[in-house]
Amino acid sequence: MSSTLFLAFISPRRRELLRQIGVDRTVVEVNVDETPLPRESPAEYVIRLALAKARAGHDNLGTRSATVLAADTAVVLGDEIMGKPADKAMAATMLRKLSGRTHKVLTGVALVGRVEETRLSVNRVSFRNLEAQEIQAYWSSGEPRDKAGSYGIQGLGAMFISHLEGSFSGVMGLPLFETAELLQRAGIRPLRPWITEEDLNE
Repeated sequence: MSSTLFLAFISPRRRELLRQIGVDRTVVEVNVDETPLPRESPAEYVIRLALAKARAGHDNLGTRSATVLAADTAVVLGDEIMGKPADKAMAATMLRKLSGRTHKVLTGVALVGRVEETRLSVNRVSFRNLEAQEIQAYWSSGEPRDKAGSYGIQGLGAMFISHLEGSFSGVMGLPLFETAELLQRAGIRPLRPWITEEDLNE
């Protein structure tokens, strides 16, 4: 038996990814402190935040019949978690650090309803060497301003990536394989809009 699905995120990129698999639901706003805990690993960090956001959304709705989906993404270089840049200088510093190196992008996904489940997507992204003029031009495009690590794989930032090992959608912010798996376990069928009566009767 499926339940009503809500999204504990407003990210247009994540909603776009969900629409790819036929899922577009109501958003429930949440406010969660995203400060990393002492000695917390990046993997523990993204799972904790995704679960906290899903729990907060479920609590805000006040109904047990609701199921809430949440996600959190971190760009990690070594042990450093790179968040969204506060300004141009911070974005330039992040991009210089990523230039010519391989980093990880971790995305935690959580579903909270009758049960709680989480999944983790781990991806490795390699950047080519970036020139100072490219970094300046990229900031001027406006794309880095709301992106973890100061770049977006789905936009102009794709030009910097020489190699990707893992999930494109996971780097974008919502790994569709893991997300679909969680939804199906909760009785929510992502492909429903494209399933015909003929398909069901086969």
